[in-house]
Amino acid sequence: LRDNRIELVRASWHELSISVSDVSLSDEGQYTCSLFTMPVKTSKAFLTVLGVPEKPQITGFTSPVMEGERMQLTCKTSGSKPAADIRWFKNDKEVKDVKYLKEEDANRKTFTVSSTLDFLADRSDDGAVVSCRVDHESLNSTPQIAMQVLEIHYTPLVKIISSNSWPEEGQSIVLTCESKGKPVPEPVLWTKDGGELPDPERMVVNGRVLSISFLNKTDNGTYRCEAKNPIGRNSTEYVLIVH
Repeated sequence: LRDNRIELVRASWHELSISVSDVSLSDEGQYTCSLFTMPVKTSKAFLTVLGVPEKPQITGFTSPVMEGERMQLTCKTSGSKPAADIRWFKNDKEVKDVKYLKEEDANRKTFTVSSTLDFLADRSDDGAVVSCRVDHESLNSTPQIAMQVLEIHYTPLVKIISSNSWPEEGQSIVLTCESKGKPVPEPVLWTKDGGELPDPERMVVNGRVLSISFLNKTDNGTYRCEAKNPIGRNSTEYVLIVH
C-alpha cells in the first residue's frame, strides 16, 4: 500500500497495524496481510465503505399557494451507499403515501434518492411545517432533516356571534362578525334584508361589530355580514327576532 493517507501504527513480530485517514469510496475492497513463512500464510478482510448522504433539499414550493391547488414537494439527497431512506412528516406526523426514486450516481457506487409529496393545499395546512428526514446507517441514528413552512392563502370564513340569545323590546344587542382568511380580510360589510342598515342612529357599526340599541319589532329581519380578501368573498346571515 503506497498512499500518504495510510500510516503504519505498529510493527512487531506479532502485529502489523495500519490506519487509513480521510477514507474514500475507493478504499473499499479486500485487504490482505501476509506472513512470509514457508509457505507464505495470508489473512484477508473485506472493507466496506459507507457513502454518507448529502444534506437533503426540498424543492417545488412557491409561496404563497392558493387553497385547492396541487402541491408537489420533492426531497433529494445524493452520495448515499447503500441508498438512503427518505421519510416525510407534516407537523411531526408521518405522511405515508409518497413516491420514492433511486438513481445510481455517476461514480456507479453511490445513489441519489428522491421522494415526492403530492397533495392538495388546504387552509388547515397554513403554517404547517413539512419536513423531509433522511435516515442512513452512516449517520449514527442522527437523521438529516430539511424543513419547509407552508403558506396557504384562502377565502374568508365568516361567523356571526350574538350577545343576546333572547332579545326583547327596549334591550340592546351586539352582533360580532368573526372573519378568518389569508390575507387578512378587509373590513366587513353589514346589510339588513339585502339593503343598507335602515336606522344608522341606533344601528352602529364599529369595525366587525354591529350594535343595535332600543330594540323594537321593526328591527326584525335577516342581517348579513360579508368579508372579502384578494382571494374571494364569503358571507353569513343572522335572523333577528325581537320578542
